[in-house]
Amino acid sequence: MLKRAFQTIVAALLVLVAAVAINTFLKGSRQLQVAPLAPLAIDEAAAAERLAQAVRLKTVSSATDASLNEDQFLALHALLQKQFPKVHATLKREVVNGLSLLYAWEGKDPEAPAILLAAHQDVVPIAPGTEANWQEPPFAGIVKDGYIWGRGSWDDKGNLLSQLEAMEMLVASGWQPPRTVYLAYGADEEVGGHRGAAQLAELLKSRGVTLDFVIDEGLLVLDGVLPGLKVPAGVIGIAEKGYMSVVLKATATPGHSSMPPRPGTSAIGGMSAALNALETHQMPAGFTGVAGEMFGVLAPEMGGFSRVALSNLWLFGPVVRKQLENAPSTNAMLRTTTALTIVHAGNKDNVLPGEADATVNFRILPGDTRGSVMAHVHAAVDKVADKAHMKIEQLPGSKEASKVATTSSRQYQTLNRTIREVFPDAIVAPGLMVAATDSVHYESMSDHVFKFSPVRANSEDLKRFHGTNERLSVKGYADAIRFYHRLITQLEQVER
Repeated sequence: MLKRAFQTIVAALLVLVAAVAINTFLKGSRQLQVAPLAPLAIDEAAAAERLAQAVRLKTVSSATDASLNEDQFLALHALLQKQFPKVHATLKREVVNGLSLLYAWEGKDPEAPAILLAAHQDVVPIAPGTEANWQEPPFAGIVKDGYIWGRGSWDDKGNLLSQLEAMEMLVASGWQPPRTVYLAYGADEEVGGHRGAAQLAELLKSRGVTLDFVIDEGLLVLDGVLPGLKVPAGVIGIAEKGYMSVVLKATATPGHSSMPPRPGTSAIGGMSAALNALETHQMPAGFTGVAGEMFGVLAPEMGGFSRVALSNLWLFGPVVRKQLENAPSTNAMLRTTTALTIVHAGNKDNVLPGEADATVNFRILPGDTRGSVMAHVHAAVDKVADKAHMKIEQLPGSKEASKVATTSSRQYQTLNRTIREVFPDAIVAPGLMVAATDSVHYESMSDHVFKFSPVRANSEDLKRFHGTNERLSVKGYADAIRFYHRLITQLEQVER
């Protein structure tokens, strides 16, 4: 009997191993086969200096003061006119709502759906007290050691100027697009884009403009960032997470600290229990939607156990999920995330406060909604806090997750092909943009809205995003110019 049971177990294991091996083998590469392009000749030093000049302008935006640094934005506008004279002589340029820019390059067929390239002029401020930590002053705009240094070099003046560099070259060559090309440059993306991109989108819609596709800043050509992948990956954002912040307010009887109430009933104790419940019992993670599609494309390109595991998530899913949850960047791709961001309570060390409040920020995964997140918050908090003494409110400014662009479309394949041509050592995969961009304001105008920045980045580079020592390599910047140049010329191949 034992022998038969052992034989059954061995046979089952062999069947399992065979199934895993066959499934892994059958999932072959899904990469487009394209010939790499000969690199477009670019005066890299001159282009880098033009970007450095733009970085020197402190175009920091404000959510409450639309006129903050207005002189710096206007100086940037004047600089762009000087740097790109052919663009400004050929394309129609409009200033929208004071500081945002809209360029239109009319195509040979003005009735064909247009395309829109987006970027933003504004930058985030320098964190107070960190100025001395910069290798080069954050607004010095210095080109040194093969990099353009300074705030905005990467986010997002690098995208903005590389688009204009490509346009200047195309105009100079006498090329004309087969369909109209719009360049949309908001001035307040870092604070929501409501004065900038939202107004640009409304203006275009009022004119009856339809968009074949939209490309805005987003995911990157990641090198050494994705575990198990030995080659760079150009990850195209096909969706963007939603955004919602919730305020919790706990009340209790104030009093003297010498006579504290029973544990968990003070304002701070109740709030602590609620926040701990939200942080330790987060919304579920999984491989559905964009994450599933991304790992399905990446799996055949990986080696060793990574390829086997990602090709057989039906078996190894829990193990892979646990590993990905350990890293903030990959955990954010799998679930609606919960971040405890603000806490206020008390004003004296010997007084029990009568109230405490906290803010919790959620980045909403496509498939979840603001309603489902609020239901989750109530369920988690109600288990540990007295409903009579805990109020939960949603802050204004929330938004649902974006639509998901399909990867089978010719629009996606055009972008895919361009990345493979300009970055021949990289594979291409779809991905999820976990931060916010201006692109969501154009969603009603196109089903094909992509979030991709043609910039190579490793793990160290990612730390510079909105951080200290922001910089963009000169060679990487030249590749971004080549990318936009090639993308626009591919419009000749795009059917109406």
